Amino acid sequence: MTDARVADQTRRTILVTGATGGVGFFASLQLAQAGARVVVTGRNPTRVAAALRGIRHLSPGADVLGHRLDTADLGQIPEVAADILEKTDGQLHGLVTNAGITMPPKAREVTDEGHERVIATNALGHFVLGASLLPALVASAAARGRDGRIVWLGSLSTGIGRYDPVDLELVHGYSAWRAYVQSKVVVQALGFEAAGRLAAHGVPVESVVAHPGYALSGRDRRIPGINEPTKRERFIDELQASFTQSKERGAWPIVHAMTSPEVHTGEFWGPAAHIKGTPKQATPAALTTDPGIRGRIWRDCVAATGVDWSIGK
Repeated sequence: MTDARVADQTRRTILVTGATGGVGFFASLQLAQAGARVVVTGRNPTRVAAALRGIRHLSPGADVLGHRLDTADLGQIPEVAADILEKTDGQLHGLVTNAGITMPPKAREVTDEGHERVIATNALGHFVLGASLLPALVASAAARGRDGRIVWLGSLSTGIGRYDPVDLELVHGYSAWRAYVQSKVVVQALGFEAAGRLAAHGVPVESVVAHPGYALSGRDRRIPGINEPTKRERFIDELQASFTQSKERGAWPIVHAMTSPEVHTGEFWGPAAHIKGTPKQATPAALTTDPGIRGRIWRDCVAATGVDWSIGK
């Protein structure tokens, strides 16, 4: 996959969360290279500034702007969303919910608002963000005559891990692995449930889930301030070359899910060889597509955040 294979994104504005490194950075770069105006967000303003410099260096003339956004801080998300939309003149055509904790703490941590940190960062924050940005996605779609699109970051872990439907935030039996899997099951289920709800009410916004396969930063090129693996990290990651790919290639399915006219709402995309390769439609874990489970997760997120999407209103 090369930049030439990404559909032209001129006059589209796309927000990417967690875009200061890894898959999020490379997705932002590839979208900018395709002509999109990209809103780069992250928790650390210094890293956001570094990401903007990196994209502009690798893609001179790229239309990018940055904003601090911590998806674990649910209370400030609507205000941040409003600030971002002010910067983009209310224009927003796509949202990539990439931000996430991929290496959770060994012991359970909670945010200032009392939420388990991993699910707050990976899932609940994006649920609130989606609700905050949905009106702009709808309005921009109507003005451009093309549906808006949300891409949710799924994970292969959803097919091999265990999900607890009773204890959403793992108050009991927490472990780092369970926290990660739980959050990703919720993210995927939200993506598929959003697709069904939006389509049922004729809302011109598509919802797609995509995953990067098994992607390692040690297999990426060195980019100052963005990707600077040590010699040891690069050596270890290169030993796994036969069954992994770089974060840059891991961004391919996400970018494809956001840009391709071949992609449709409710679909699941990933690497062709499951863990690596060019984008291909895939089969998601059954529990994330089950209507009963999807609906319960949606209601649990509404209860946990106090926020619901204005679908059908």
